[in-house]
Amino acid sequence: MAVIEGWMPPTRENYELILKLWTFYPIIASLQWVISWYGMGKTSVVNSRLNIPGRIAWMTMESPGFLTLLYIMSTLTKEKSITDLPWQNKVLAGLFVIHYSYRAIMYPLMAPSMSPIHIIVWIMGLTFQLVNATSIGSWLAAYGPTTAAAWEAQLSPWSTLQFVVGIAVFYLGLAANYYHDDELREIRRREEQRQARVALENGTPLKAVDKHYQLPEAGLFKYMLYPHYFVEWVEWTGFYMAAGWTCVPARMFVVNEVFAMLPRAVKGKKWYIERFGADQVGRRWAVIPGVV
Repeated sequence: MAVIEGWMPPTRENYELILKLWTFYPIIASLQWVISWYGMGKTSVVNSRLNIPGRIAWMTMESPGFLTLLYIMSTLTKEKSITDLPWQNKVLAGLFVIHYSYRAIMYPLMAPSMSPIHIIVWIMGLTFQLVNATSIGSWLAAYGPTTAAAWEAQLSPWSTLQFVVGIAVFYLGLAANYYHDDELREIRRREEQRQARVALENGTPLKAVDKHYQLPEAGLFKYMLYPHYFVEWVEWTGFYMAAGWTCVPARMFVVNEVFAMLPRAVKGKKWYIERFGADQVGRRWAVIPGVV
């Protein structure tokens, strides 16, 4: 039986226990409503010795998620003598890896700069990744549907249609996520280029743009301040649809993401208003058009 330093893939009992504990995450995430610095989207405390450099913290916080899922998919199937998972399991696992290989590796490397991350935020993010990947990986590897007949029942009565539509919604959200992430990066790229021109013209040193902020205007930023949050919820709702409405791990992923990100968006809007003024922010919603 495959193990890594004694770490065995979850038994069904442990998997079910993790799911029960996972249902309490919204309570923990709701603490952000009363924590001023993290609730506003800031991930570090000024001059704290417990801050971790942004790129290092982000990569080590996010990477364990998709690595854990891959490990469980490899080991748990062998333990349960499952020799050939249905293609649906493989597709869903692949989508998870695609999202988080971008989020954990490409995203921090592409970012012009990243703020430090406090160790408490790092621990919370790492815990989220490990628990989420364990619950979804276990379901995909052995504790969800593992035969064609089981998938027919899971997605009945329109199994193929529901799966295809779910995947389409996922990719729509994924593409929108990439687009709006890049718009945020572009703000700092443009400022970096502007400051480089000024420095060259004046013969002065180039200043860092780590703390440069600007109201984005492209895409859904015209209507909301955190569209990258909104489209990520769309993305994982598509995943949930493709996995089937009775898939508890996928449902809890969507619910827990909303509870984790909504306080940051709402408090983030207040921060934008304080920084740029209500007139500049205009009628933009925080994250859900017509709601909040």
